[in-house]
Amino acid sequence: MNMNGLEFEKPIIELEKKIEELQNFTSDEKINLDKEIGHLQQKLDEVKKEIYDNLTPWQRIQIARHPKRPYTLDYIKLITTDFLELHGDRCFRDDKALIGGFAQIDGKKVLILGHQKGRGIKDQVIRNFGCAHPEGYRKALRLMRLSEKFKIPVVCLIDTPGAYPGIGAEERGQAEAIAVNIREMSNLKVPIIVIVIGEGGSGGALGIGVGDRVCVLENAYYSVISPEGCSAILWKNKGSAQDAAEALKLTAKDLYKFKIIDEVVSEPLGGAHRDYETTAKNIKKTILKNLTQLSEMDTKTLLDKRYEKYRNIGVFKEPNE
Repeated sequence: MNMNGLEFEKPIIELEKKIEELQNFTSDEKINLDKEIGHLQQKLDEVKKEIYDNLTPWQRIQIARHPKRPYTLDYIKLITTDFLELHGDRCFRDDKALIGGFAQIDGKKVLILGHQKGRGIKDQVIRNFGCAHPEGYRKALRLMRLSEKFKIPVVCLIDTPGAYPGIGAEERGQAEAIAVNIREMSNLKVPIIVIVIGEGGSGGALGIGVGDRVCVLENAYYSVISPEGCSAILWKNKGSAQDAAEALKLTAKDLYKFKIIDEVVSEPLGGAHRDYETTAKNIKKTILKNLTQLSEMDTKTLLDKRYEKYRNIGVFKEPNE
């Protein structure tokens, strides 16, 4: 039973609790209640489908932030072998909010980069809640240049509320580090696959977000600003975050509709936190499919298509039109 339910999941949790109570009673009293349990299970399936098929953008954001949602290291364990994490930016220090290293996925060598939020207060503080410092982005760039040297594709898993906005990070060139990464990734001579697995917040996401294929998990989001930040700017309070989430069009479905992303990766009913293995299989399938397609292109075609992809985002008019 899910004891970390969200507000809109209360009907589901209540039914799960009733089913568990009946199952325990059946076991203790040796009474057959299979028929009653079956009816409740059917009702539970119907309620789940009704709720999860009609989620609002704000509810999807809550799922993307769920404390039990799988993070980068969880997926690395489930979809890769021989992962070797590399550390440090060779300038300042190692940033544990953004991890990277080489691994194999079904025998294919890849560089995996990703934000890591951490589990439990101690680990979250060490990981800075997934908010990378400039040295994290410089480490990522160092590893991407290494992968380019050895012609190894890059896989980026995005899950961050945003880059760390502290004074120290700004003093060490946070904006410059992200801008350089965007520039260099646009010209990196190996395939790049980007998957937003949770939160895709602002420049923190873009720092490892330029790719030949950009995919978003069904209940993840990708946005220029958080709903709370948008609400604070436009409505002068954080109470309108739900309205901001609707206006920002930050869900995977909306992003695909507006051709910001290339693919929506499906999640198990209820979200990735309910079934790590199935979500990981879907991500692995997406990575391997796109790696196969991209590996068939020569370098010039790869870079030309990457350039064309980003030039086609947005709507604009020429002066004489």
